Parts: sequence; C-alpha cells; structure tokens
Amino acid sequence: MSLPSSVDIAIIGAGAAGLGAAHALKNSGLGVVVLEARDRIGGRAWTIQPAPGITFDVGCGWLHSADRNSFVDIARQLNFEIDTTRPPWREHSFRGFPLTERQDFNAALEAFYDRAEQAAISGGEDTASHYLEHGNRWNPRIHAMSTYVNGCELDQVSIRDMAAYEDSGINWRVRRGYGALIGAWGAACPVALNTEASLIDHSGARVRIETSRGTLAADKVIVTVPTNLIADEAIRFHPALPHKVEAARGLPLGVDDKVMLALDDPESLPKDGNLRGATMGTAMGSFHLRPFGQPCIEGFFGGRFARDLEDAGEGALGAESIEQIVALLGSDFRRRLKPLAESRWARDPFARGAYSHALPGHAGDRAVLAAPVDGRLFFAGEATSPNFFSTAHGAKDSGERAAREATGKPVP
Repeated sequence: MSLPSSVDIAIIGAGAAGLGAAHALKNSGLGVVVLEARDRIGGRAWTIQPAPGITFDVGCGWLHSADRNSFVDIARQLNFEIDTTRPPWREHSFRGFPLTERQDFNAALEAFYDRAEQAAISGGEDTASHYLEHGNRWNPRIHAMSTYVNGCELDQVSIRDMAAYEDSGINWRVRRGYGALIGAWGAACPVALNTEASLIDHSGARVRIETSRGTLAADKVIVTVPTNLIADEAIRFHPALPHKVEAARGLPLGVDDKVMLALDDPESLPKDGNLRGATMGTAMGSFHLRPFGQPCIEGFFGGRFARDLEDAGEGALGAESIEQIVALLGSDFRRRLKPLAESRWARDPFARGAYSHALPGHAGDRAVLAAPVDGRLFFAGEATSPNFFSTAHGAKDSGERAAREATGKPVP
C-alpha cells in the first residue's frame, strides 16, 4: 500500500505483535497503518518451501502452550491443520546416547531446574549458571539445552525471568507452517511494506515518523520492533528515551538458527524422531528427523556456537549439521543429505537475533519496556510479554494489549 501522510495510530513492525495490534484496532474507526521494513509480513515467523513436498518454518515453528495459545483458534478459523503429535524433544536416537546415559542426563537437568526455581522463589543469586552442580559432567550439555530455550548459555540468563515463563507443556504444530498461518492471518491488515522506520520524533503536538519512504504524522505510535534494534538505536527517539534503550539492552535477543536438509531414502529413519549425541559440550545440534514425515532433517543450533556458525558464512550451518549427523549415523549419510535452506537470524538486519532473554538482574526490564510514554508511545513484542516471552502468541497478545492502551480501553 502507499504510505499515508497522516494516521491516527502508526504501528512499527508487522510481526505477530504488530499484526495483533492491527487486528485489535480493526473496528475502532481509527486510521491505522503498519510500517514494515521487510518485503513481507510475519517478522520472525516465516515459512518457506525450499523443495517440493518440504515445508520449513525458518522462524517459530511450535504452538507452545497450545492449550493457552490464541493462534490455535485462528488456525482453526482459517482451516490450517494442527498437528498434535507429541514433540520428540525428549526422545533421542539410540546410537551414541544409550538409555542409561539419557536417564542420567535428564535427572541432572531436572535437578538444575529445581535448584534454580527454588532460588528464584527465595531471592537467591540471579545468574542461572550459579545453580549448576559443581563438577557435574552434564553441565556443558545443560548449557546446550539453555541455548535452545534461551538462545544463550546459562551465564547470560536470569533465574527470575526463567521462573516467570509459563509453559503448559502442550506443544503442537501447524502443518502448513506457523509462519504461513501468521501471514494468512495478517494478510488483510493495512501494511506498508519496504518501509523502514528510523526516527520517532515525539517532541511536537503529533508524533513524526521518518521512514525510508518518507515521513508521516500520527497521534499515537505502537512500537513492536525486536529489542536489539532499540538497543542498537537502529530506530531512534527524539527526545531520547534512555530508559527504553537500557531496558532493551537488558533483554537481548539470543541466537538460535535452523537448517533444512533434504534426505535421500527417508524411510530408513523414523518419522518425527529426534537425534542428539552424548556430546559433552555446547557445540551440538539437535536434529528433528522427518518432521511431518517429510523427506528431510531439520537441524537446530543455539547460543555462541550458532553465532560462530553464522560468522563462518552461508552454508556453515548445513555443513556442520551433516558432519554431526554422519558422526552419529554413519558415513553413508554424507551422500544422502543435501542442504536446502538455513536461517541466520543474528545477521538479519531487522531482527538481529532470535528471541529475548533477560540478563541476570534484568527480569524487571520487560515491564519497563512495555510501559507507555506520555500516552502517545506504546510498546509491544514478545520481549514485553510478562509470561509468554520468546513466543509468537506472547507477541500477538502484547500487540493487543498495546492497542487497548492506545485506545484507552481497560487492560487486563
């Protein structure tokens, strides 16, 4: 759509939060526009088809806490098939990771979580790595689990933030892709694509927004961009909002990346299986075998190792995945695997990471970032969700909350 010169409410970012705000304002009678820097909507929700018969969620892929996830009803309304198959995360290949070893690791992991949870309740040290058992051989692997959940190792994680996260343990998938669902849901929203906002000037009677396609004025603005963009001041405020910048810096986006590999002779591996080795280190991938029964393997890497792979250049995620799978399943898989696509979220200029975590001592920054400014600037995004941060539905819910704040309606 063309860029209007004036609106009642401008929304910055067409990810789940921005689209959630736009939907909430649909029948408000107000003039609304969503400004999106990319040439597509969805933000970190993005589904592609890198090969015939293969669907790949480059970003979010699971309906976490599905019994409380508002996208479940949206999927049903839009006739998107929901797969309720139990996630394979706790299931591992029998090769390289014997059952007794898996049980020992799972016990160590649960004991760590118990210690951290009790410390969060009692007001203990806020750095999660403090609660690793000294000398436990599984500590590096527990760090690796953190990179999948938080996008970083435990020395960068607040236990109070960990304790605030709500997870019902029910996780479903969208057969056509979570990104495809969010794209279909947001298709009717008034979005100006290829419109990168760089300055929000709230010094005058109306808010002035400078973008790559020109300037527009708005009575109110809802900002939904990822924290790393605010922290890096890729989008600036005038007058400056140092408390927002500092809050964003306390809630950085970690690094989590995916890679999709085509698999020849797929029937030799189980459908929806999971593969991880007994590696005693953080430089390990997790591999989803034949998701939805497709002829492929999806790899997942997190934390510092994922950043190193991004820094190594395009193709490094695929190459590393093949090496790790070959080490676990045998040299025959080298010829049977072909890289199709990979994410590099830390290198994405409009994300600069995967999803947020609170640094030690910064769990309260989520509320600071979410707070309105002068009744004209409002903030949303997964990082502002008090309990469902790092999820698409948490982002959507936060956008709806910001829309209610902007219109003066009661906020639960």
